Amino acid sequence: MKLKIFVAVILSIANTVVNAQSLYQWKTASSGGYTYKYVTNDPTRSRFYTLSNGLTVILSQNNKEPNIVYKMAVRTGSNTDPKTNTGLAHYLEHLLFKGTDKFGTLDYAKEKPLLDKIEDLYERYNKTKDGPTRKKIYQEIDSISGVASNYAIANEYDKMMKAVGSQSTNAHTSSEETVYEENLPSNAVEKFLAVQSERFRMPVFRIFHTELEAVYEEKNRGLDDDGTKMYEGMLNALFPTHNYGQQTTIGTVAHLKNPSLVEIRKYYNKYYVPNNMALIMSGDINYDSLIKVIDRNFAYMVSKPFTPYEPAQEKALTKIQKIDINGPSAESLYIAYRGFPQNSHQSLLLDLIGSILSNGKAGMLDINLNKQQKVLKASAGYNQMKDYGMFILSASPKAGQSLEDAQKLLTGQIELLKKGSFDEGLIKATVANIRLGELQAYDSNDVRADATMTAFILNRGKEWDKMLSSTDAMARITKKEIVDFANQFFINNYVIVLKHKAEDKSIEKIEKPMITAVKTNANEVSNFAKNIISSAVKPIAPKFLDYKKDLVQGKVGIADLIYVQNTDNSIFRMGYRFEIGSHHSKLLPYAAQYLSFLSSDEYTAEDISKAFYNIACSYSVNMGTEETMVYISGLQENFDRAVSLLAHLLSNCKPNEAALEDFKARLLKTRDNAKLNKNSILSGLMSYAQYGKENPFNYGLSNDEIKNLKSADLIDILHKLGDFKHTIIYYGPKPMADLTAQITKLHRLPGSFSDIPSIKKFNYEPTNANKVYFADYDMVQAEIRWIRNAGLYNPAQRAKISLFNDYFGGGMGSIVFQTIRESKALAYSTFAMYASPNSRDKQNSVVAYVGTQADKMNEAIAAMNELLSSLPESQKAFSLSKNNALSELEAERISKDGIIYTYLADKKLGYDYDSRIDVYSALKPLGFDDLKSFHEQNISGKNYNYCVVGSEKTIKTTDLEKLGTLVKLDLSTIFGY
Repeated sequence: MKLKIFVAVILSIANTVVNAQSLYQWKTASSGGYTYKYVTNDPTRSRFYTLSNGLTVILSQNNKEPNIVYKMAVRTGSNTDPKTNTGLAHYLEHLLFKGTDKFGTLDYAKEKPLLDKIEDLYERYNKTKDGPTRKKIYQEIDSISGVASNYAIANEYDKMMKAVGSQSTNAHTSSEETVYEENLPSNAVEKFLAVQSERFRMPVFRIFHTELEAVYEEKNRGLDDDGTKMYEGMLNALFPTHNYGQQTTIGTVAHLKNPSLVEIRKYYNKYYVPNNMALIMSGDINYDSLIKVIDRNFAYMVSKPFTPYEPAQEKALTKIQKIDINGPSAESLYIAYRGFPQNSHQSLLLDLIGSILSNGKAGMLDINLNKQQKVLKASAGYNQMKDYGMFILSASPKAGQSLEDAQKLLTGQIELLKKGSFDEGLIKATVANIRLGELQAYDSNDVRADATMTAFILNRGKEWDKMLSSTDAMARITKKEIVDFANQFFINNYVIVLKHKAEDKSIEKIEKPMITAVKTNANEVSNFAKNIISSAVKPIAPKFLDYKKDLVQGKVGIADLIYVQNTDNSIFRMGYRFEIGSHHSKLLPYAAQYLSFLSSDEYTAEDISKAFYNIACSYSVNMGTEETMVYISGLQENFDRAVSLLAHLLSNCKPNEAALEDFKARLLKTRDNAKLNKNSILSGLMSYAQYGKENPFNYGLSNDEIKNLKSADLIDILHKLGDFKHTIIYYGPKPMADLTAQITKLHRLPGSFSDIPSIKKFNYEPTNANKVYFADYDMVQAEIRWIRNAGLYNPAQRAKISLFNDYFGGGMGSIVFQTIRESKALAYSTFAMYASPNSRDKQNSVVAYVGTQADKMNEAIAAMNELLSSLPESQKAFSLSKNNALSELEAERISKDGIIYTYLADKKLGYDYDSRIDVYSALKPLGFDDLKSFHEQNISGKNYNYCVVGSEKTIKTTDLEKLGTLVKLDLSTIFGY
């Protein structure tokens, strides 16, 4: 079988070029008393309504499971921030969780005069330059805020979301959008929309100074993130006029220090108007009944004139601009070009060029740079915004390579593109892969809601037809058009951002203000919230899996086969689950990575990547500590080709000594880079604390062993992988009997499986005393984790653990979040949980986390320790957590190959049935006393290991020693190399 056969086989859908104008057309229809617009052949079946007050409503019906994704999108963000108050849209996003005059308050009549006084004080504070006077004003703000908090109910919004069963409360702000998001069960729509309409009726900006401190923390996290600094520097150069580059989402330090509640209120009144907002819901809905409920709830909104952000036209970039960024992480670089408005033909060309250069398989950067290991990694892509886009190439240099050398390699690929040195088949293959992705993606409510939300943000949804037709339009683009365009576009008009490993002396640290903890009144409930919480809904009956009915088990030779049929479309996903992992063989993960650089006796490594991409199929090897998964996916019509090609590669791959030497150098460079990553360092500290010096994190080959890797050893592992016991997992349209016959012909199996090597076992370290494991890192923040081993897995505790985590430390309404962020303003991010393992022979663990400014570390640790020692009681919060846990199980629907993976996870824990059945049953009788007892037995009065990553310049050794025995670990000890 020759490669040209594979190259010739392109998905039939990619060859069908349809006239987009006739396929995707706007139409108007009426139903249930409402007129709406829709686009023909829209796979999301979205309806676009405009209510009489101008509010856009976008609905997409998908009744496969009893859940709904909700988004309230506002066409506002950092672009529309006042020049004198940057970061304001983001502030406002945070404050929209604080309630109104009806919820979030015990007595608004008594609260309001205090809030008015705080507002006036902030105006004085904003205008005052004298340091001592500012300090005095802030002390008054803090004092009155404490009094005002007597009337506030912190995070009552989140409590109501728990009452309706929402599983995902979130929001985000960017340059041109602020979006509020939920994921709720479909039986709670009425009371959910009652909360959402009230939320935007008259928001009250209470508990402000502690929330502002959370934003300070968010800013500090950005100052510690080299990627953020690179991105902001790139935007600033690409857009010297447009607010994309001139105003960051979080705002400047100066503006953060001088907020104005008056300006925030003006901003809200200007932009949060129905004619600038869209309510989007996708999922288990009925179009006609839902639009009536939405209209009834949001009819109070009044349309108002407003002026959207209308930027001055950017002048053309005429030279190369270089930006240098310093920081402690590894070297990397961006090359960025300014693009074009949304839905323009130029943007479509750049989107396609992005995939031609970099698609993860067969793009020019993938083949010419990554596959040949000329850099550590390289990628390219087009990022579209409303007014402009950004075409970004990125690279991380390999060992001994300068940033300038890596830059030349990237620009060299652009020059090849301009010469037309790429296979024209890449265009058809890209279109085929995009269509396959769309086929899978539009089954998701999240994707549907996100796509239509983007359409609204970009142009009020008016160009949804163009977005849907873009793939067809892309299919009509020719190679000549790409080359001609590339020669016009890719000239010396780009921004080069070079990230150096060096100290950043420009960071302006935000000092902590003196904040007195405010009251959260966690046990109180407003009358509005009482009505929401007590409002009855029609219950959703849970649907648990029946492994005897929902999946089919069979055999292919000596291998087990687990099968679930795909009745929705022609996509298949298959996996080989080998019962051998990196803890059985140190060489196995290196062999798996080496595979992507190998040729066979018939095909080059590059040919193999192109072949998979050309038939819109994928394969991957995912390495675990105890098992290895080899995945293959794509359209069923290409199943034989994909499976055969992978089998051929595994059986016939041959050594490539030059590739091995480059591979070893890349491994060593990647290891060096990991030592520069604070998250990796923290993970290493955690593993050391749990297991001691010899632990799963640092288990692997030494640097000398990597240098001495032999091709023969790695190839032998790959050739013999199929000899180890494995289970075949299949989700797809093929009938079971036909599939068994097909796999028998395509997948080689031995007469008997080889013995699995013994697995490396790690001993859990008893937490007999408090210890502090510290690693020095140049940063503004301090990252702190608590960890203790808590005994073997106990299935009888699963329900208690689930409920405890939700109540104690698992979300915005949890005790930990309420105390550490809402009341004391000590962190932007914090959580705590009792973590269960994935098998019965492993231990549970208690994990807690606070990421905070270094100068708040002692207070943050004390606050978390207080909660670990004593569990605050709130019967109302407990009831809501219990309702939320039950609601999640009732509305959860596991489908597709999720059924198989749930079965395998249960099997590993010793269940031969859906373990959620036990959890659901055990949750119902639980009371707060059960949680209190659980906390006393498993959390309180215990010893803990503190894992701290921070700078020795800002963290005092004496402070750490007060917590326990201090162990300073160097990077070699943490990483094992």
